[in-house]
Amino acid sequence: MTRYADIPKPIRSGIVLVDPERGTPQRVIVLQFNPDTLERSVSPQSAGGEGDSGGGGSGSGDKNEALRLKGPAEESWKFTAEIDATDQLEIAAPEGIHPQLAALEMLVQPTTAQLREATRLAKNGTIEISPIEMPLTLFTWGGKRVIPVRLTEMSINESAFDVNLNPIRASLSLGLKLLTVSDLPPGHRGAELYLAHLAQKERLAGVGTLGSLGSLGLNGAGAGR
Repeated sequence: MTRYADIPKPIRSGIVLVDPERGTPQRVIVLQFNPDTLERSVSPQSAGGEGDSGGGGSGSGDKNEALRLKGPAEESWKFTAEIDATDQLEIAAPEGIHPQLAALEMLVQPTTAQLREATRLAKNGTIEISPIEMPLTLFTWGGKRVIPVRLTEMSINESAFDVNLNPIRASLSLGLKLLTVSDLPPGHRGAELYLAHLAQKERLAGVGTLGSLGSLGLNGAGAGR
């Protein structure tokens, strides 16, 4: 007889904000439900650029670059996260899901303190004010996918409210851009995390079953023709 205690508890996906200097977590956002789907788009950074095979216009230089890459592939992820206060009836939620929504929205918002400081510098005649730096954002999807990202889009659909018009159910469509060594300075903690993610991918690629030319209807001699 199977006991419920023997059933492994599912791992949640989520977002971790990390201090890029110290590497310490500043905030952990655990998604209430794991998204049903995860859409990933991977675009190689080809050295030859787009349109290399166009009619008769490419020179010998373009042909020499046909198999070269300028850097890591550009990758973006999209998913929909669900938040539902009615699923947690034993927990008092006087503000509905406002706190959960605010935590996600602050991923793309500077704080009031940062904005006030920028205003103060401008009033004091500072010629150039550096853009506000946000914490390093990591998206986690199990232990094999811990990746540095930048949030590129967020669409919020609030679908139910309590008597005080606090939202109690919503779905959020999120778009993330994977940050690579092409996006971050050398030695940056996010760049090191990307390299660790890529090394994990290389390891997993080596675990897969290798095919054979015979299964493709080819032999060793014919493959090179």
